[in-house]
Amino acid sequence: MLRQTILLAALVAAGARLEAQAPADRTADELAAITAAVSSARLATTVRTLVGFGTRHTLSDTLSPSRGIGAARRWVRAEFERISRDCGGCLEVLDVAEVFEGLPRVPGPTNVVSIVAIQRGHSDPDRFVLLSGDLDSRVSDIMNAVDSSPGANDNASGVAAVLEAARVLSARRFRGSIVYAALAGEENGLLGGQTVAALAAARGWRMTGVINNDMIGNVDGGDGIRDTTTVRVFSEGTSPTETDSARKARRATGGEVDGVSRQLARYIKAIGDRYLPSLDVWLIYRLDRFGRGGHHRPFADLGFPAVRLMEAHENYTRQHQDIRVEGGVAYGDVLEGVDFNYARKVTALDAAVLAALSWAPGSPREVQLRGAVQPAASLSWQPPADSGAVTGYRVYWRRTDSPTWDHWQDVGRTTTHRFDGLVIDNWFFGVASVSPEGFTSVVTVAGVQ
Repeated sequence: MLRQTILLAALVAAGARLEAQAPADRTADELAAITAAVSSARLATTVRTLVGFGTRHTLSDTLSPSRGIGAARRWVRAEFERISRDCGGCLEVLDVAEVFEGLPRVPGPTNVVSIVAIQRGHSDPDRFVLLSGDLDSRVSDIMNAVDSSPGANDNASGVAAVLEAARVLSARRFRGSIVYAALAGEENGLLGGQTVAALAAARGWRMTGVINNDMIGNVDGGDGIRDTTTVRVFSEGTSPTETDSARKARRATGGEVDGVSRQLARYIKAIGDRYLPSLDVWLIYRLDRFGRGGHHRPFADLGFPAVRLMEAHENYTRQHQDIRVEGGVAYGDVLEGVDFNYARKVTALDAAVLAALSWAPGSPREVQLRGAVQPAASLSWQPPADSGAVTGYRVYWRRTDSPTWDHWQDVGRTTTHRFDGLVIDNWFFGVASVSPEGFTSVVTVAGVQ
């Protein structure tokens, strides 16, 4: 134990020396400006407007100019177009639609239309990060497309975060591309997400991450806890697209909690811990809530890194409910149930993560690990596609029972690194790319060879 402690201290000291040689870290100033620009007042205006459409049920009116899902999606499209005008046409606004029918919650032909805006990166435009919120709403009966269904928290709050992030980030230029998506048909079967995920796969998008905001405004939990400082990040451990050979290798080498979605979740926590100290990012080791689903799932099903952000304590009287008072309890997802200061914190986290990922280079590829039967661990890797944006690499290591990357050091532009005296069996390893400004990619976990 003493030897391990001395060795770890030496490695950390070496990391400090290498960090001092790295380019000046300008991330704090850049991300502070972004998080400060997020407005709770604008979030409130967006949620209030969406609530004003009466219902946004997937099967509701599409022709009325003032009520129903059609009016809501046209308004969201107009907002994206207005944001694009303000930034000189920097957004490409799309209707991404698919007709569904013959489903338990969509019996007849229904055109499910999501509104997507793309902000193209200037040097690596084929690398994407996507932020989404769900446009539709519902009441107690999922097939009730007529009665008022304000959906203030579920999920006008998520759509408001997407629009606000677009407003803030469209004033800047990034290396990678950002996709802002108001996804339709979530309550009726995650339909809009399926369509957009299939589009991303068909176009060959290199997806750094998908962040779905679903209910980010309630702070008064049904468990009696009021929490204005915690946000949950749900992520699965391994991808469902993992091959049999990869699964066999994982059984021998570990990494059951190291899939691509879990690495994205860790990245979000690291950004939150460093740049938003007033918000506690809580990693939840599940794809989603127990027995329930969200719009990040269709992306995860295709192997994309995808997570769900949401409040820490749900209140079930304020979601999927007819508006009523029963037994002295007020039910319904109404405007009064949204805390916009809390929603601002989560939206600021969204914006900071999108910016950091889009300013950073892509992640290293093919990270290999060697060191069996010897007191050393050796890493090697390949540069990302946009290697010209890489000023160096950062190697990470953590104990096998740690949820986060606790130790790191900069190693310059080399694509190999050896840890002398560090026994490979006791640690997990990974590598990230670093930009000239100090922005890091998501960590690529080392395999074993």
